[in-house]
Amino acid sequence: MLNSPASGEWLSWRGTPAAWGYSPLDQINTENVGQLQLKWSFALDDTGAIQAAPLIHDGIMFIPSARGVIQALDAVTGDLLWEYRPAPPTEEFINSGAGTRAAVLPAGAFAGVGRGVQKNIALYGEMIYASTETASIRAIDARSGLLVWETQVADPTLGYFYTAGPIIANGTLVTGITGCDRYKDDVCFITGHDPATGEEKWRTSTVARPEDPGGDTWGDLPLRFRAGSDAWVAGSYDPQANLIYWGTAQAKPWARAVRGTDGDALYTNSTLALNPDNGEMAWYFQHIPGETQDMDEVFENILIDIDGRKSLFKMGKLGILWQLDRETGEFIKATDIGYQNIVNLDPITGQITYRDGMIPRIGEELNMCPSTSGVKSWRAMAYSPDTSAMYIPITLNCELATFGPTERQLGGGGAGPVRRVNYHHPQSDGNLGEILALDIPSGEVKWRYRSRAPFNTAALTTAGGLVFAGDWNRTMSALDADNGELLWQVRLATSNQGFPISYSVNGKQYIAMPVGTGGASWSGSLPRELAPELSRPRNGSSINVFALPD
Repeated sequence: MLNSPASGEWLSWRGTPAAWGYSPLDQINTENVGQLQLKWSFALDDTGAIQAAPLIHDGIMFIPSARGVIQALDAVTGDLLWEYRPAPPTEEFINSGAGTRAAVLPAGAFAGVGRGVQKNIALYGEMIYASTETASIRAIDARSGLLVWETQVADPTLGYFYTAGPIIANGTLVTGITGCDRYKDDVCFITGHDPATGEEKWRTSTVARPEDPGGDTWGDLPLRFRAGSDAWVAGSYDPQANLIYWGTAQAKPWARAVRGTDGDALYTNSTLALNPDNGEMAWYFQHIPGETQDMDEVFENILIDIDGRKSLFKMGKLGILWQLDRETGEFIKATDIGYQNIVNLDPITGQITYRDGMIPRIGEELNMCPSTSGVKSWRAMAYSPDTSAMYIPITLNCELATFGPTERQLGGGGAGPVRRVNYHHPQSDGNLGEILALDIPSGEVKWRYRSRAPFNTAALTTAGGLVFAGDWNRTMSALDADNGELLWQVRLATSNQGFPISYSVNGKQYIAMPVGTGGASWSGSLPRELAPELSRPRNGSSINVFALPD
């Protein structure tokens, strides 16, 4: 059922394990989308950042909210069926020194970007699965909202936590950890668990240890100073190949000069293909070896068959769309959409080389496009098989960056200090947001739709010929997937933020949009600096559901 969901269900964080972000429903289409009306809304907690990817099954909406809260709603009426709220810390947790009654998070649990975010959850059998900001995973009874089991996966006092939730692959619960930026005698990883018990089945490191193959790509750095390679966005799954595909983040600290090595630093900024049964690595592809400016390649992996080739598509902060053979990891194609000035790309081999003067030096200002917010970030792109195009939320800005030093000691590290001066991208015409439609077979731009405010949600495509997305300035938009024409807009309570979905119940199609605040720093700082006439409320998180008139 997960691999081939019914057309009205939304069972995975991007609809299916292939992560298209596409709904096959067409009741709402280019001719009638202008009639959309709000059917119901439901307030979410304002205790943390909202970047929710709801699930729909059997007429029930399951919503991951901030700080581990999960709610089940009637997907037609919005009535609350149950909610799960994490219990106070146990005596064992308190006595271990990991936390106190007053503060669940221990002092060592560094307040990394995204802590408290719960992007997605997984559904399997009769349970909902979630990961937590205290580095545990949970199973919640999908009928009652009661906790079934909880497994502590890592020590939060070392800085570990989760932002991405699990996926299910061939009966294994798979989750990637984050909070890997601080120096410690350990490294980041992806784990597989038994969904019935939470027992760990395997653990695969996302950093090559000194004794591992690829360990020499970190130079002579000891294990404790090999930081980064967080797996903070959920993966995809190909049931035919029985492989999961997971992205890894950059090495930490960001700048080579600060972290003390100019090697490739495997397996950072890579796509990893793992066997979900045992965690063995079938292949990897490192997109930017030795990355040195916070240009993540950690984001969603979209699985599409193009001209008979089983392919994987992904885009990182540089705005390069990669196409790989998902069975072998072989490079097929790369398309640079033209907004970055940092690297040169060989389109034949896929090799990346840094342009002259673009490798940061400590204390020297660097003029770089994009800024550390990236051309593309966690706001996932979506694919439409009807147009053979990818629809990509883009941010148009650059940065004057000055990287500073950091201490190399246990507990230190982090991203490394960066003094940032943001400015509009020279090609932006004063806009911060863009939805870019890119034809996959040719790599040519079909159209661009721009917004003064940055887009702050994933894209959603539908068989009705539509693209839905939302921006920081509270605006939810529906565009014509073929030509980019704006067909419908509505203003919501605060920033559109998260992963919009479409579903149907009893033959009626709905569109759901989460809104909220918090999250990565640029989502607030860029509009304040570069579009100061815009504003948003500081609270008002909710889920908003639209449909055609009855």
